[in-house]
Amino acid sequence: MSLPTSDESSLGTKKAVQPLSEATILFAGDSGDGMQLTGSQFTLATAFAQNDLATLPDFPAEIRAPAGTTYGVSGYQLHFGSVNIRTPGDEVDLLVAMNPAALQVNLHRVRRGGAIMVNVNAFTPKNLKLAGYDGVNPLEDHSLKDFRVFQVELTKMTQEALKDSGLDKNLIDRSKNMFALGLALWLYSRPIEPAEEWLKGKFAKKPEIRDANIHLLKKGYHYGETTEDFIVRYEVRPAQLEPGLYRAVRGAEAIALGLVAASEQSGLPLFYGSYPITPASDLLHELSRYKNFGVMTFQAEDEIAAVGAAIGASFGGVLGICATSGPGLALKAEAIGLAVMTELPMVVINVQRGGPSTGLPTKTEQSDLLQSMYGRNGEAPLPIIAASTPGNCFFAAYEACRIAVKYMTPVILLADGYLVNGSEPWRIPSVDELTPIDVSFTDKPNRTIDGEDVLLPYVRDEQTLARPWVKPGTPGLEHRIGGLEKQHETGNVSYDPDNHQFMTKLRAEKVERVTQEIPPTDIHGDAEGDVLIVGWGSTRGAIEAAVDRLREKGLAVSSIHLHFVNPMPPDLGEIFGRFEHLLVPELNNGQLVRLLRDRFLLPFIPLNKIQGQPFKASEIEDFIFSLVEKK
Repeated sequence: MSLPTSDESSLGTKKAVQPLSEATILFAGDSGDGMQLTGSQFTLATAFAQNDLATLPDFPAEIRAPAGTTYGVSGYQLHFGSVNIRTPGDEVDLLVAMNPAALQVNLHRVRRGGAIMVNVNAFTPKNLKLAGYDGVNPLEDHSLKDFRVFQVELTKMTQEALKDSGLDKNLIDRSKNMFALGLALWLYSRPIEPAEEWLKGKFAKKPEIRDANIHLLKKGYHYGETTEDFIVRYEVRPAQLEPGLYRAVRGAEAIALGLVAASEQSGLPLFYGSYPITPASDLLHELSRYKNFGVMTFQAEDEIAAVGAAIGASFGGVLGICATSGPGLALKAEAIGLAVMTELPMVVINVQRGGPSTGLPTKTEQSDLLQSMYGRNGEAPLPIIAASTPGNCFFAAYEACRIAVKYMTPVILLADGYLVNGSEPWRIPSVDELTPIDVSFTDKPNRTIDGEDVLLPYVRDEQTLARPWVKPGTPGLEHRIGGLEKQHETGNVSYDPDNHQFMTKLRAEKVERVTQEIPPTDIHGDAEGDVLIVGWGSTRGAIEAAVDRLREKGLAVSSIHLHFVNPMPPDLGEIFGRFEHLLVPELNNGQLVRLLRDRFLLPFIPLNKIQGQPFKASEIEDFIFSLVEKK
């Protein structure tokens, strides 16, 4: 599949082609306008064009908010280029606004001098009032004088194009996003074929809808070629990516693939228990597609049942996985403590969202770190791994499974809404690149007592302190597990005070030994300097983009990113000593910074954002400028 390279249309209309190194586009409209679909198809075309990219789907919690209202606006932002792309973009170059509400909500994202394409047919008095314009039309009052505004009759041209299609008016009006997609693909020299092929597959059994949408897609593309409104189109050349086989991947897809890979590499069947909750529900949808790999998916009646089923699967010798979002992790807390006490391997995935309570269910946040660390009764430590990009979700999920099995412990994997919904180009790893997952079930007694061979279920591996994993029903290896404290080695119920303290510290030491798995910390930038940024999770792209910009301006700024949050890398203390300022940006009110201060007794500086949106690189950049100026 090749990109359009000619600057002449099929009708001979000459169009100037302007090369760009990068661009950011935002599609926005009502929830029913298909903006997520439009954005995802533009992303697919961009992946085919071999650009680097990062996306930010942004949609409301309401299934269908009242049409035309600001709180019902759904958006999809995409940053793409021939250069290294780490964020969805600080400022938007082109906003495609399907109605006044979309313009009202997203105008502040558009850079001065940027372009705005509006569906002018939607700028009716009613819609203007719903959007809060109070009868003033922004297309007429010169309030958009700092932008290039393109008024396109999307609704009218869609209706005209499909007037003989036989489709009803509502269905026709909902199809205008395909006209907008076609026009946007033309404007940025994207291939149209990926969207066309997707439509053929999606509506294979509904040919009238398939043909109508493909017709509109092409209409929008040809409109760009023939109209006098657009005298320039843009071309973004392919990025210089590491050689390999690539695909565009969402974080949810990458987590699912990582879990399946762990199942295949370990030889363990995968069981996934889940209760629907935004934004973790996509994981159930993704994993349900892998029945051919023996994946078992179970939609439970509630969060507690889901985690209970995963524990039962692990007890039975299966790779037990469950996932949830913030409020669900609270409901799973008691059962996770049971998995700590029984020392069974299990992975709990928490796709974080804005809280507390129901909070902002479709917006991103990093507010569950302290809950993951301490949100269980008693002393119940466990490893915590945090994914940092959509593609990294694969490796984080794989590693969480490997650690859980090797150390016989539940592991919490932290992602968030930004990661699981976002996309990026992902180089598909070869099997040889994956760390092996070795599993051995105990199938014979491990001690001889008074001349009798017996199983002691809490005898420890000398390196990992992991206890044996015994499949229930193995002849002669009957043993007891449960929530009551266990006597060292025998596993018998014990109320002995000294034993309880010993076992508590032993379980904590087992988690600390996971540091054996943590490689030396990679520093983005110089090994020493004025400012070190310490990040975790989805802040990585914005942090590293800010570091690159600041270094270009001559500042001695570097960053590290924590893949393991608990236990922490053993070399952190030595690294921290090489920098004057230690900055911790987080999408919360300062949670990692508390853990770092407690552990290292150093003056870590928090930079907190709690708006349901990811960091912009410019926000971190500006803060560091102010920090250095105060010095």
